[in-house]
Amino acid sequence: MKENKYPMLMPLNIQTFAENKVRYGVKNVHFAPITETGGVITFGTPIKFPGAVSLTLEPLGETTPFYADDSAYYVSVSNNGYEGTYEVAEIPLEFRTKILGDDLSEDGILTETTTAKPKQFAMMFEFDGDVKATRHVLYNCTAARPSQGSETKGESIEPGTSELSFTASPNADGVVKRSTTATTTDEIYNAWYTKVFEPTVVPTP
Repeated sequence: MKENKYPMLMPLNIQTFAENKVRYGVKNVHFAPITETGGVITFGTPIKFPGAVSLTLEPLGETTPFYADDSAYYVSVSNNGYEGTYEVAEIPLEFRTKILGDDLSEDGILTETTTAKPKQFAMMFEFDGDVKATRHVLYNCTAARPSQGSETKGESIEPGTSELSFTASPNADGVVKRSTTATTTDEIYNAWYTKVFEPTVVPTP
């Protein structure tokens, strides 16, 4: 009998776990700055990104058919990550300075320049469900400058929002995103926002 090299990854009886039937809401958005030293990626401590209104992810990739015998003989599908949009009540100052590259002077003035160099970051968030919220992490995100706007105040106040467009690309190892499931241990689930999740054991293909 072949020895199991990855005892942590033994098959689970999924039928014993209650899975979500629906998905709704978005909350607990965090970002973690990325630093790279000598080709080694390090994730900073996750920072709260409050005020979530909506978050959408559109897949990036191509479907390429190969035709033979007068039909689509083989179809290849590439995964290039996601294009995302995060609508938020307001962009936090920490995100503007640590990720977008805006300058904050000693007199409290925020300056946006053409020479700013946005930094990569990991993004963490959760979608609620009828059983338990599903938590996600995107490992390699790059954000564009957010859109901004507001309207004159009428009889009622309608707060303006900002839209942050970002790209979630695959890591060097091909990983784009990880998510919790009904089978995720409490230890991992409860610590999801304390640091960017990186598995201790990863099986080779």
